[in-house]
Amino acid sequence: MFHSPFADVEIPALSVYDYLFGDLSDADAARIALVDPASGAETTYGALKAQIDAFAGALAARGVDADTVVGVLCPNIPAFATVFHGVLRLGAAVTTFNSLYTADDIRTQISDAGATWLVTVSPLLPQATAAASACGIPDDHVIVLDGADGHPNLRELLGEGRTPPAVSFDPATHLAVLPYSSGTTGIPKGVMLSHRNLVANVEQSRVNIDLRSTDRVLAVLPFFHIYGMTVLLNLALRQRASLVTMPRFDLAEFLKNIQDFGCTYLYIAPPIAVALAKHPIVDDYDISTVHSVFSGAAPLDGETARLAGARIHARMMQGYGLTETSPVTHAMPYDRDDVPVSSVGVLLPNTVCKLVDPDTGEEITEFGQNGQTRPGELWIRGPQVMMGYLNKPDATANAIDDEGFFHTGDVATAHEGGWFTVVDRVKELIKYHGYQVPPAELEALLLGHPKVADVAVIGVRDDEGEEIPKAFVVPAAGAELGADEVMAFVAERVAPYKKVRRVEFVEAIPKSSSGKILRKDLRAREQGA
Repeated sequence: MFHSPFADVEIPALSVYDYLFGDLSDADAARIALVDPASGAETTYGALKAQIDAFAGALAARGVDADTVVGVLCPNIPAFATVFHGVLRLGAAVTTFNSLYTADDIRTQISDAGATWLVTVSPLLPQATAAASACGIPDDHVIVLDGADGHPNLRELLGEGRTPPAVSFDPATHLAVLPYSSGTTGIPKGVMLSHRNLVANVEQSRVNIDLRSTDRVLAVLPFFHIYGMTVLLNLALRQRASLVTMPRFDLAEFLKNIQDFGCTYLYIAPPIAVALAKHPIVDDYDISTVHSVFSGAAPLDGETARLAGARIHARMMQGYGLTETSPVTHAMPYDRDDVPVSSVGVLLPNTVCKLVDPDTGEEITEFGQNGQTRPGELWIRGPQVMMGYLNKPDATANAIDDEGFFHTGDVATAHEGGWFTVVDRVKELIKYHGYQVPPAELEALLLGHPKVADVAVIGVRDDEGEEIPKAFVVPAAGAELGADEVMAFVAERVAPYKKVRRVEFVEAIPKSSSGKILRKDLRAREQGA
């Protein structure tokens, strides 16, 4: 078993709201919590807390309580913090949706999560109302933050000035958020994270991640994703830093916001690191205020990290985590120069892990001559590990063993210096720009095409080194089928990040005797091409 180099930290037995806002001092209340670059409007911590309380009070008056699940379909805008923490203030649970979701995606998650309220914004209203209607959610339970006829809006709810009721629950067992993850099976499941899970992960992250109240964080990674939810939103609020929100990524806008608002700390995914390292437009902006860049959501190669850091004169760091671990389990310590940026850093406090041979089940403990272990599946135990998958006891039992270790499905090596490197995945999910794309979902969709006889989907690398979905297609006998038709068929039916981006026509899909697709054979074929 591998242990964190840090001493354990005390995890406060508090709700997320009390942990973040319960000890708000007068000085901190005057600090800027949120900045809207579209308008330049600033929200202080004191104003944010008042808005959270008023939103919670308005929901409570409408019957929302500790047994309610509220869906939030909203991009990164300052109001997200009000809504998210207003719901948690009541003890109700939040299930967040990807802003790119189709109406069918939203409907499926609403139904599975048991959500009876939905909060959104007018640009996303068509798919939101279609999904809500299909699930029997009435219009007066669909809050449109910026206003729409027939729906409550944020201004009127806050204007009621209601005081939220006192609530009491056990933070260790009370559901706070219900993000969805495809886990290791490719089927999206609700991940049950308690208030303690979220509080613990922020408290743990404070040790490794040197974010300060004087920092301005550019919040471009989506808050609906667990990375954005914990590391961007909650950690920044706990540290009393300022968040500059961005509803969507645009490189020029990203650089302009850094320049105009003096952003100092960036949380990114690897595609942004590639842009910082290579795109010529970076030189057109003064982003010299940035001192630290932290990458997560997918592996970042060391050379890209080195090039990006050298170009913008900032410290590059990397971490690792999963939705099921709230998410952070590993992060590069900010005060150690010996930890390579190609690694995911060291274990957070209160966290232990094992490396297990996926074929034999043997624990891997010995370091080789190069100071590293051989690769093994990463198993993790700590207070950030989820309570389980919603209504899926079998999937939970398969993921978390009797000793409390979560089996990540990722393959890693440990170094005798205490850091870890993720080298592969046991699971077969594709990670496109940090979003999970289950191959089975795309295969099932393509098998519905009348000209497709068989299909398999794997992740391959594009010219930028990023993983993208590629479909190997067996055309139906006598059918004329082109790659563009295959890609268009998928694109019309899925969220943009799930699109098939390469197609190869083959005579047969390699399968085992039990009929399982042998994706490793397709990967080998791809590497040999």
